[in-house]
Amino acid sequence: MIIDPGCYDKAEEKILSDFIAQKKLKPVLLVNTHCHIDHVFGNKYVAEKYNLTPIIHPNEEPILSTVSRVAEMYGLEYTPSPEPEILKKDEILLGEDKFKVLFVPGHSPGHIALYHSESESVIAGDVLFRQSIGRTDLPGGDMDTLINSIRTQLFVLPDATKVYAGHMEPTTIGYEKKHNPFLN
Repeated sequence: MIIDPGCYDKAEEKILSDFIAQKKLKPVLLVNTHCHIDHVFGNKYVAEKYNLTPIIHPNEEPILSTVSRVAEMYGLEYTPSPEPEILKKDEILLGEDKFKVLFVPGHSPGHIALYHSESESVIAGDVLFRQSIGRTDLPGGDMDTLINSIRTQLFVLPDATKVYAGHMEPTTIGYEKKHNPFLN
């Protein structure tokens, strides 16, 4: 499963494809935790290279539809993402592995996180970072909603749960409960 391919240029695309080839992986899913520009830059590349369709929460459709304008506003080149498949389940299967889809809006209106109970890990996108949280000043962001999402969806996970965010180093739920200044 490729999640949030932020490949901006050919060099980053090569890093991703070389890693996949070196590890002898076969991507079968492309999932976006949310559709901010830095998380969907590589959607078209990944979709074409591995014959995949991006999967997004329905509340992310308006965000994805504005990425071309956002790129233009910042003077960035962007190849539009293929039309996505809309997530309709609360679970994503990857072979025998089950990832529970957690609805965690606030940073973005349809943001999801993927919890894998067997490995006690969650892929949190841009919701929760080590001693920080996702920004809420972008369209569709809302601080109260974000805090509520973290408290009701992430902080109910076991303290040992590893948190892999879209940026920064990993952390754990327990560490963030004790040390995150936005949540104490």
